[in-house]
Amino acid sequence: MDQNTNAAAEALAALNRKLIEQIAKPLSRDGGFDAAEILKSLTAGLAQDTTRWLDIQNRYYRRQLELWSSLAAAADKPAATANAPAPAGAADRRFRAPEWQEPYFNYLAQSYLLNADWLSEIVDSAKLEPHARKKISFFTRQLIDAMSPANFPWSNPEALKLAAETQGESVARGLQNLAADLDKGLVSMTDERAFEVGRNLAITPGSVIFENDFMQLVQYRPAGETVHERPLLMVPPCINKYYILDLQPHNSFVRFAVEQGHTVFMVSWRNMPESMGRATWDDYLEHGVMRALDVVAEICGTDKINALGFCVGGTLLASALAVLRGKGRDPVSSLTLLATMLDFHDTGELSVFIDEPYVQKREQDFAGGGVLHGRELAITFASLRANDLIWQYVVNNYLKGKTPDPFDLLYWNGDSTNLPGTMYAYYIRNMYLENRLRESGSLVMCGVAVDLGRIDAPAYLLATREDHIVPWQTAYASTRLLGGKLEFVLAASGHIAGVINPAGKNRRNYWLNHKLENDPEQWLAQAAAQPGSWWTHWSAWLERHGGSQVAARAVPASGRYAQIEPAPGRYVREKCG
Repeated sequence: MDQNTNAAAEALAALNRKLIEQIAKPLSRDGGFDAAEILKSLTAGLAQDTTRWLDIQNRYYRRQLELWSSLAAAADKPAATANAPAPAGAADRRFRAPEWQEPYFNYLAQSYLLNADWLSEIVDSAKLEPHARKKISFFTRQLIDAMSPANFPWSNPEALKLAAETQGESVARGLQNLAADLDKGLVSMTDERAFEVGRNLAITPGSVIFENDFMQLVQYRPAGETVHERPLLMVPPCINKYYILDLQPHNSFVRFAVEQGHTVFMVSWRNMPESMGRATWDDYLEHGVMRALDVVAEICGTDKINALGFCVGGTLLASALAVLRGKGRDPVSSLTLLATMLDFHDTGELSVFIDEPYVQKREQDFAGGGVLHGRELAITFASLRANDLIWQYVVNNYLKGKTPDPFDLLYWNGDSTNLPGTMYAYYIRNMYLENRLRESGSLVMCGVAVDLGRIDAPAYLLATREDHIVPWQTAYASTRLLGGKLEFVLAASGHIAGVINPAGKNRRNYWLNHKLENDPEQWLAQAAAQPGSWWTHWSAWLERHGGSQVAARAVPASGRYAQIEPAPGRYVREKCG
């Protein structure tokens, strides 16, 4: 057991270092984050306010001395009369287990929390320019999260107790889990054996009826004998697989839309190989979104269709529609944007990664082509919620040797896709860094000066209140850019859980206010909360744009758009290399 424990400790120490390095990589000198320079600025800023610095230091030393004194008193007195330190981290779930209340481990946890408060207060007090403050705050938070005593086998009493009770079996299982995750380069967040695309995920019946180098187009089988005249095209984000919108039958947004009488089509983006590394943003518009719009209209014999985009899929969709409007075409009857940014003035926590040095570095990296590997994006997104999406799984999987619970959302979250480097560099330069999409005529796409205001179709804009990827106030800014009649809806929860909220569950709530104020906070103050899922509200809205009822459309048995293969198709099954 000792040998296994030592091996686990060494392996975990190496893993922790690797995780911190991967999280910090976008913030390195090449990415514009020079830790030495920022720490120098931090020290200089504190030196300008010595009273504040001394106050922070004195309070920290006093609290540490009080903690040490309470531990010493507890050691000198009988257990029944000892004045032990207060229970560790009552509000911190990492330290809630009874094992953490034993004096030594209680001290470790409380001392760690004091150190965390001290570091955070120093950063908060620093006189730094805003972007530097964001970066050092982020890096400090990563360091604080990583250094928790819960993350190490020698300082986690729950792991030590379990190792003793299982005679080292938990340690052996943990090492096996660690070895498996090191092979794939990501920490497992769910029991991946529980899911398989096409078996219990992405199983809404349908067919792939078109494909090119960028996407496959899936047509879903109708649920009844009649459907709305105008079909519905869904454009998912290209940085993950489309089946976030078609998980299991009970939480499939696709299945819900089909059951509401829509002929539903889905863009399934390709997981790009190295050979596609020079593909551009314009290529995604021309061969992806615009090609899908044309195919859907041709199959269904309609002059207009309804279109929906999610996250960056919504940004691509809006860009494509602006290009088409610039060419005199008006292909959609309605537009739905889910958690989408068109105005990138506040990109939330992701803004810490993206500045001029970082963008220049990525442009250099991909000057000759190549792909941005999905694993890099997955780690970046996980680092925004490191305690929830990294360290709790390090503890459970490796220290305790447990298998994570099956969870379809987290399975999808780990099933990322590669992006063409050229397209990615364009996106972060022109949207995230320079925010040019919101400026009429500032960007030329597919030979057209883009003006989002020319998109005059009725639009349903959904944001989620706790979204750390697309802040809801930023999504609200789209109401000032689009030219049609707008409905803005704010859902509870975050970027994924707020969107994937099945109507049948009757969970959470959403807010409505038909009056679009200039200030999003004023809009919310006057909004009325509605119980349950926004899906039903959206369905009633979309029905008004669906046209008359027509006979249900089956996939042609032959011809140009006959079935290539059954849904979900090959592209969605391809894994990142």
